Amino acid sequence: MKRNNPQGRMPIAAHLAELRRRLIFALGGILLGAVAGWFLYDPVMAFMTDPLRELRTTGTQINFQTIGAAFDLKLQVSIWLGALLSCPWWIFQIGAFIAPGLRRKEKLYVAIFGLVGVALFVAGAITGVWVAPKAVRILQSFVPVGGVSLLQASSYISFYMRLVILFGLSYLLPEVLVLANFMGVLSARTMLRAWRWVVLVCFVFAAIANPLPSPWPMTVQALVLVALYLFAILISWIRERYLAYGWRLRPKAGAKAAEGEPVQNSRRQIPRKRVD
Repeated sequence: MKRNNPQGRMPIAAHLAELRRRLIFALGGILLGAVAGWFLYDPVMAFMTDPLRELRTTGTQINFQTIGAAFDLKLQVSIWLGALLSCPWWIFQIGAFIAPGLRRKEKLYVAIFGLVGVALFVAGAITGVWVAPKAVRILQSFVPVGGVSLLQASSYISFYMRLVILFGLSYLLPEVLVLANFMGVLSARTMLRAWRWVVLVCFVFAAIANPLPSPWPMTVQALVLVALYLFAILISWIRERYLAYGWRLRPKAGAKAAEGEPVQNSRRQIPRKRVD
């Protein structure tokens, strides 16, 4: 940021040019990640289709309906892997685009929210990876005896990836709530009043996204979501208490001057020697 422009103001044309530059950098990172994902396709595909190998004795097979379906699937998975592998890079590009218009403290908040968001999404995605194979086995167990399940490859991979991404996004709930509190849209008291509905929604979501016969995985996942929700309320409550009492205990210099009180300098006053 230049010294003659401390607020980082730019005309609309300059904003559009900067946006285009950041988009090109982000897409370039995704493209490089897709190249790496092309070479990682075989082990990743083997991992995702591992539940189907166990079900081959029951007639479950993965099916490619057209000649180019296998190539299209490899290209699709490579792009997904490229977006995941280059996630820190394109998130950095988003932050670099909005950073010039932020203050120093706001930049710190953006960095913290970005790191926490990535960590929460990764934790949710890992949970989805753990649940997806079990969900495939449970759903395929409904195939009747003598039936053959011919799964379309693209549909199966889309189901797998959507389940993983859905779990990752669900773990971002507390960060979204804290962000709304920082923006002044949602208070901690409002979130606390809605805890009954939130608990119900968490258990319904866990029941839908966790189609396992045992109730324990569903209960654990719902309790994790509820714990994240309560943690978001705690962070919002601490921030509101700091704003309510921290600023109240620090009188402003303008108020003292208006009351006729002398404003003391924050620096330590060094006594001067009297010269006779």
